[in-house]
Amino acid sequence: MVDMQGNWIKLEQKGTGPGARSSHAIAIVGRKLYAFGGEFTPRVPVDNKLYVFDLEEQSWSVNEATGDCPPPRVGVTMVALNDIIYVFGGRDAEHKELNEFYSFDTTTNIWVLLSSGETGPAHRSFHSTAVNDRHVYIFGGCGFSGRLNDLWAFDTIDQKWIQFPLPGENCKGRGGPGLAVVQDKVWVVYGFAGNEADDVHCFDLIKKEWAEIETTGEKPTARSVFSTTVVGKSIFIHGGEIDPSDLGHLGAGKFSGEAYALDTQTLVWKKVDDGSNSADHPGPRGWCAFAGGKRNGKPGLLVYGGNSPSNDRLEDIFFFTPCVSNE
Repeated sequence: MVDMQGNWIKLEQKGTGPGARSSHAIAIVGRKLYAFGGEFTPRVPVDNKLYVFDLEEQSWSVNEATGDCPPPRVGVTMVALNDIIYVFGGRDAEHKELNEFYSFDTTTNIWVLLSSGETGPAHRSFHSTAVNDRHVYIFGGCGFSGRLNDLWAFDTIDQKWIQFPLPGENCKGRGGPGLAVVQDKVWVVYGFAGNEADDVHCFDLIKKEWAEIETTGEKPTARSVFSTTVVGKSIFIHGGEIDPSDLGHLGAGKFSGEAYALDTQTLVWKKVDDGSNSADHPGPRGWCAFAGGKRNGKPGLLVYGGNSPSNDRLEDIFFFTPCVSNE
């Protein structure tokens, strides 16, 4: 029997970092983690500093960035491609959805506003972002008139937006879905579509076609705002909200602390044996900042902060390394 296993480790933190927050975003460039945005009090953006965590020294500092620095926001996303970080959308202190798209060059420490207004995806927050070798993908989120189900890509070489066909009614508009690019397909996993969803959809970048995917195995319960990464041809998820709060974003819903992996070839889910009783395990949480990265040369998932079942914001950092063993 083949078990899916993995190990978590809690990272120490030195220096003055962002502190406890949720609805923020991170990206990893080399040995450095960059953190931006988020809230401590629900719906109130904390600041617009760009914090840097050295993954080897395990210490925080504040980047002395210049240029078109984004204003404070929550529900924002960011991804890294080579030395450049891309930041999109979010919600400001007046609860207005945003659609500015920024780049940050980690070699020059300069912010650049790449698009806004009528150019690119519509205003949104709590959307999802993924990246491949030249494109930054944006899907879903909460817009001016409800939840969205549109897919866009920004071509970082041609410096222009591409809008793809809509997926149709089966893939309802949603916030907090998992988004992953595996080979030539973009995967939309779960999310909140008025209720927690447990469907999986896939957009074929070659055929330019959507399909709803039937999955089997140890399928996770419906959830949203979980952490996501790709290792090999598998999509790994951790945590998430499995039952929303009656207070909406002001309260804490019920969170999962489990990890699962979806094999994008066999379409089989497996629950990951990840040492849930360990002191190094992040436990139940959602609304985290997360990114794929490497630790000791092995790929995995970094999770920072988020919201807890007690509605307290978290400030801890964990790294998950998956492995497969035969038993």
